[in-house]
Amino acid sequence: MMKEDICTMQLICGNSEFNVAGLNSFVQKVKFDKCGNSYAVVAIMGPQSGGKSTLMNHLFDTGFQEMEIESGKSQTTKGIWIAKCIGIEPCTIAMDLEGSDSSERGEDDTTLEKQIALFALAVSDILLINMWYNDICREHAASIPLLKTIFQVMMRLCGNPPKKTTLMFVVRDKPAKAPFVLLEKRLREDTEKMWKAVSKSQAHKNSPLTVFFNVEVVALSNYLEKEETFKEEVTQLRQRLVNSISPGGLVGDRKGVVPASVFSRSIQEMWRVIKLNKDLDLPAHKVMVATVRCEEIYTDIFKQLMENNGWLALQKAALTGLVPDFGRRVSSILYNYLSEYDKEVVDFEEGVRKSKRHMLESKALQSAQAVYDTMLGHLCSKAFEEFKVRVASLNPEKRFVESIHACNLSTMHEFRQGCADAAAQHSNWSFSSIVEKLQRDIVHAASCIHSTKLSELKVKCEEQLVASLTSQADPEFGNGGEGMWVSIRRILKLETEKAISRLISIKVSFKLNEKEFNAMGQDLSNFARNEVEKRARYNIVHNKVLTQMQQRFVIVFCYDSNSQPRVWKKKKQITAATKEASSASLKILAVMATIDLDEKPNYVEGILFSCLTKETEDSLPSSWENVSSKDTLFTPVRCQELWDKFKKETQKHIEEATSTVKAHKRRKSMTRAKLAIGAAGLVVNTGLAVIGIPPVFS
Repeated sequence: MMKEDICTMQLICGNSEFNVAGLNSFVQKVKFDKCGNSYAVVAIMGPQSGGKSTLMNHLFDTGFQEMEIESGKSQTTKGIWIAKCIGIEPCTIAMDLEGSDSSERGEDDTTLEKQIALFALAVSDILLINMWYNDICREHAASIPLLKTIFQVMMRLCGNPPKKTTLMFVVRDKPAKAPFVLLEKRLREDTEKMWKAVSKSQAHKNSPLTVFFNVEVVALSNYLEKEETFKEEVTQLRQRLVNSISPGGLVGDRKGVVPASVFSRSIQEMWRVIKLNKDLDLPAHKVMVATVRCEEIYTDIFKQLMENNGWLALQKAALTGLVPDFGRRVSSILYNYLSEYDKEVVDFEEGVRKSKRHMLESKALQSAQAVYDTMLGHLCSKAFEEFKVRVASLNPEKRFVESIHACNLSTMHEFRQGCADAAAQHSNWSFSSIVEKLQRDIVHAASCIHSTKLSELKVKCEEQLVASLTSQADPEFGNGGEGMWVSIRRILKLETEKAISRLISIKVSFKLNEKEFNAMGQDLSNFARNEVEKRARYNIVHNKVLTQMQQRFVIVFCYDSNSQPRVWKKKKQITAATKEASSASLKILAVMATIDLDEKPNYVEGILFSCLTKETEDSLPSSWENVSSKDTLFTPVRCQELWDKFKKETQKHIEEATSTVKAHKRRKSMTRAKLAIGAAGLVVNTGLAVIGIPPVFS
């Protein structure tokens, strides 16, 4: 297996500037951003020239710059350097910090030292405190200010409970004969005393050291004097640092861990806050980092979703019509992108990632809802058209209203189901408004169809009524006669009753109440009456009542009561026949002058006979008394005109009869003359015979 390349970079320069570009390059080179939460940070602090870099190089093969012994003690590490630990699992970042009590910086320049200490505590999981064996139990040893600094800055790491760091004391140059147990005991006791002496916040005034730190102690031999022993001890320590984040490992807790993908941004923000001399709220910082990164991932995922070919195809298809399995397909696409989001944010703070996931899902569903609403429009149109087709096929004479109601219920049920099926999972999209719209449209359409079908049935009944009335009434109008209106009234009553009886099935089918049914029956009765009146006008006025009068006159005038042709012999026969025929014809005019559907007394006949049959005719009135203009077929004036015309047209029959009588009289006179001459000749001849003279008359 090829050995990993050593990768080292200066994170924070000696002038406290953060090396952003260098860190980004480092993260990419070692592929740190792919580690998720599976990584650890080990930092080392201690006095200047204490061999910190040398220790880190032996522990982790890091390649930090070491002090050259020949040059004497001087500051080698400035600021903070980081390197990837070679051959350590999980991925471990070593952090080499600038030494404390540096003569180069001076005694008063402790600001950067404290900032670096706070940064190391915030970032690292394990903090190695590099100290000399000889400093133990010395009140003015170099490690004492360092520990005070660590404990003081720990109070500036906000959080409840606080982040717990493993504090490992690495005691250098331990004599071989010095008992490690006693050394560890004394070191722990001194550390506890120092912790109690440090000023703390009110919240942690009585908190023991173990709330903040897991304290570990290791001792190493002198590197120069016992190099092999030193290396063996370092190897043993290295083994303890392998799998440090596993259960039972050296890492204290992982509450403050941020995903490796945002590690660069996280520590950059930490350093910015620390430089402002502010307390560092690690839980809030973790939330902040998670918020920023989850927001970026959410934005990127949403952009990918909006550009997805499948999603764009659904949008396009929904513009023109229904999309099969729309809800399932949207849910599938959305599920894929939410799963991708979940994979990318799995290492971030749970509350933040869930919040952003909800935002992503809500925004995606909001975008999809616009398409869904378009789909519902198509679905609504389809349901409405299907409803109309179903209703159009119904028989209006058989339970029509019940059938419409059943169509309404089934259509609405299918539409609601279609709306629900078209919705994406977890969308909670409301389709109540489109359901209400469809219901309104169906109710309106049903009302219109109800009215239309009812009107059609009314028309059908009217057409049947017209046919029956016409077939029976027209011949009656053509025949005329005194009993014409009696027959017409009988026909009207009978056929109207038949028509109304046919309405009963309509009443049942359309669920008409008594008021509606009675109104329909009354309308049909009025229609029948109007139709009869119309037929009366057509037949009587247009079929020339004058002709009927003339025909009646001829029949009565020319034929006797036995329907035998009259033999005209005497003038008084003509006079009697003329009067009889004129009366019969005038009765036709009287009957046909007005419409008599209510069996009212007919005063018209009396008026006509009174005014038109006398030798000196009286003038007719200007209108008929007690007869409306609506029921008037011939006004008195028109009757006068018809009568005058009638008399003129029938005069020839009278004249012919008169001529016949005269001819009869002439024939009769001639016969009588011949008989008289014959009788006279007989007398003469008889007389001549007596005297013997031959007869004169033959």
